[in-house]
Amino acid sequence: MRGSVIFQQNRALGYVSNHVQAYVRYIEKRNENVITTCVGKSFHVYGANSFRLIRVGGLHPEDISCIAADGFLTYVASGNVIYGWRSSTQLRKTYKGHEKRVHLLLPFGKHLLSVDEGSLLKIWFVGTEEVYLEIPFNNEQFEISALMHPASYKNKILLGSSQGGLQLWNIKNAKLVYTFKGFDSKVVVLEQAPAIDVAAIGLQNGKIVLMNLKFEETIIELTQDWGPVTGITFRTDGHPIMATASTNGQVTFWNLEEQAIVSTLLAHDDSVTSLQCFPNEPLLLTTSPDNSMKLWIFDLPDGGARLLRIRDGHGAPPTCIRYHGSTGQHILSAGEDSSLRIFSTISETLNKSLGKASYNRKASKKHRKGEDPFRMPAISLFTSETTRDKEWDSIAAAHVGLVQVTTWSFDKCRMGELKLIPEVFQNKNRTDFGVTATALCLSHCGNFVTIGYSSGHLERFNIQSGIHRATYGKPPAHDGVAVRGISMDNLNQFVVSGGAEGKLKWWLFKQNTNKPVCSLQLEEPVSLFSTHRESAMIVVALDDFTVLIVDSDSRAVVRKFVGHKGPITDACFSPDSRWLLTASRDCTVKVWDIPSAYLVDHFRMPQVCTSLSMSPTGDFLATTYVDNKGIYLWANKTLFSHVSLRAIKPDAEAPLMNLPATISDENATALIDETEMEIDDLEDAMEDINLNYESPPQLSRELITMSNLAASRWQNLLNLDIIKKRNRPKQAPQKPKSAPFFLPTVSGLDFQFDLSEALDQQADDSSRIVKQKQVEQLTSFGKLLKDAVSNGDEEFMKAINFLQKLGPSMVDFEIRNLSPLDGGSGSVSVMNAFMRMIVALLESNRGFELGQSWLSVFLKSHGRTIVDNEELRAMLDEVEQAQAKGWNLLEERLLYGMGVVSSLRNFNV
Repeated sequence: MRGSVIFQQNRALGYVSNHVQAYVRYIEKRNENVITTCVGKSFHVYGANSFRLIRVGGLHPEDISCIAADGFLTYVASGNVIYGWRSSTQLRKTYKGHEKRVHLLLPFGKHLLSVDEGSLLKIWFVGTEEVYLEIPFNNEQFEISALMHPASYKNKILLGSSQGGLQLWNIKNAKLVYTFKGFDSKVVVLEQAPAIDVAAIGLQNGKIVLMNLKFEETIIELTQDWGPVTGITFRTDGHPIMATASTNGQVTFWNLEEQAIVSTLLAHDDSVTSLQCFPNEPLLLTTSPDNSMKLWIFDLPDGGARLLRIRDGHGAPPTCIRYHGSTGQHILSAGEDSSLRIFSTISETLNKSLGKASYNRKASKKHRKGEDPFRMPAISLFTSETTRDKEWDSIAAAHVGLVQVTTWSFDKCRMGELKLIPEVFQNKNRTDFGVTATALCLSHCGNFVTIGYSSGHLERFNIQSGIHRATYGKPPAHDGVAVRGISMDNLNQFVVSGGAEGKLKWWLFKQNTNKPVCSLQLEEPVSLFSTHRESAMIVVALDDFTVLIVDSDSRAVVRKFVGHKGPITDACFSPDSRWLLTASRDCTVKVWDIPSAYLVDHFRMPQVCTSLSMSPTGDFLATTYVDNKGIYLWANKTLFSHVSLRAIKPDAEAPLMNLPATISDENATALIDETEMEIDDLEDAMEDINLNYESPPQLSRELITMSNLAASRWQNLLNLDIIKKRNRPKQAPQKPKSAPFFLPTVSGLDFQFDLSEALDQQADDSSRIVKQKQVEQLTSFGKLLKDAVSNGDEEFMKAINFLQKLGPSMVDFEIRNLSPLDGGSGSVSVMNAFMRMIVALLESNRGFELGQSWLSVFLKSHGRTIVDNEELRAMLDEVEQAQAKGWNLLEERLLYGMGVVSSLRNFNV
């Protein structure tokens, strides 16, 4: 088996940036700056005007180590290979030759400079993929850590080393031009200053040196107190400001004229890896490994920067995810960074952040430096309902190690003001400070939240006001052991709780809450709960890795599944409650068929799945994994293809699958497999694909085929008189004073000249005999019908094709002109030919609606002529038989399809 039977990789959500430096360039055709960020093995391209995701790059064999770009290609280093992408999706160049991992790239005109971890400098011809020059360095003496091309220095590059030295090289003849005096710290950043001959040098010890390269003079030497310099940039919009970044997320703005700090900015929670001022604009871009990208604008009165745009995801791996709502468009996600987020499955631009949990939100907003002391621990689990989304908080969350339960508003996208704590655990009465909230459940009406604690207490609160409403059990519901799971039915009649002692207890929701109504003893302690309220089924995971399904109505165990080899991390039902999906620390996800009690699908991942949730529409499965900051979507193949499910042995080895890659809604992702397909082979393969495939006009003669003409071409033929009368102009058209010269044209939607008569006259100039066709007054359509009578039925297709090209008015004119009466130029033989044409069209089962429409107009216009003529009356029988045969075939297929749909709609699982 090569993967999952039911699910296939779809895409990953929530990735924005990582530790690799982003690259900014201006695109004239788009009239905006474009930002390229790295997200592991792929890269994203964003537009700076709105931070909209434009494209997603290809998937590389290894993680990307550095990114660069010029006016034509985007260069991406993955392992020891460099890939050149055009428009981020077309692989054009592949540069191979490095033996170690490439970590520096620099486009240089028609060349590309690359440096690997062995300090081997290679210069490539961009067009031919050949190596122009190699310059090896000894890591012990000069380990290259940064490189830069000084402006106006022809064929020169400046290299910085981990030993603190600087060297200027001429790459045309591979000569060392000059060796500068070294520093006592590693050179981390080299940046060209707006002034010629001046370079900014960022060191590991936090020093920033502005050096005149021509005279080797230190112009300015500054020191930042936040640690190593990770980025340097200059404003070029008329202000002498230099910005420097550090590893703690601080950005410092220096006034170069006064050599003093103007302001500081806490830009990120992690190290700032990208720092770039846009050319001639008061804008600053920053990215960080905290999975965020921010655009700052300098418009404050003191010259400081404020946040203009942000695109971010979880800064730490998610701990719990759940679909919110019935449309399957929103996923709620709680992360280890104490944040709660909304991810959209429709578009990345619709993602929202509800903020980070805080003991005091107002104080957290005012806190600017260092770690926020008011931040709460990470959310361990949460529950949500949509019933009261617009009125009050609809999300309740429990935190690691805390007894408080916080509330959140989905509609307002922020944290609520309430912190739910029972009176017994408030500070004035609290004796045991180790009690934490371990389980919670929100009622279907959205008014009440029931919370279970590690001490065994089970409490119910009103989520709107935060008032305590009920306590279940005296002594506590599960005395001395933690409450591991809570479930509530749709009608708020019963509350079901499961404890670490292995008991399930049913409690009346409102009355007699001191004692349980029923108790069910299980074999092992309860690990977690998950509920499908519509079917009243509860999945109970036990500490011995088994999974039980309990019917809440009958209060009995109805299914038992054994197969996992590690603790269960999460479980959920499919929307129709037919499948149960479970995830375990053995890195597997299993799908159990509840009616048959069989395992029908399973797959394994390199990491442990921490949480999973099935879409309410059944189209996607969302999962999260250890050490992964994204949410991964898996498409349900049973919705768009036939999948045969068979029983699998629970102890069988699950197939290993790769995680989905990030893709764009607008562009497909080009993939590079492990074999590293050559670009020439890829182009040859694309040439073999017939991209100009056309569908055949008819799949089968046994099926009724409609034409591809617009409905306006045939639907209103019978009502054409009424339409013309309604659209009649108020003023009669006036004849022009002098008619212009014109050539005869062919009636139809496509403009073309009628040169048939001129060609006939040219061919018969030598003869004075008047031929019959020169005397007849038949139209072009009438002539085609007459030719078909003498040449055979196959010639009818020419007449049919001719009529299809005409507009509704000309079709009506041609059909009316078939009769010799009422001024028509036709004849009975031509009318007979038209009826034979209709028979041929209906028997071919093609253009069924056109044949019906043309026949209706014909019968309406020439009904009296047909009745008076015996030959035409006899032809009506053939027309009736052909029409009945086609309609019976269509009716049979239509009724069969309606019956199948009706049967499936009324089928109950």
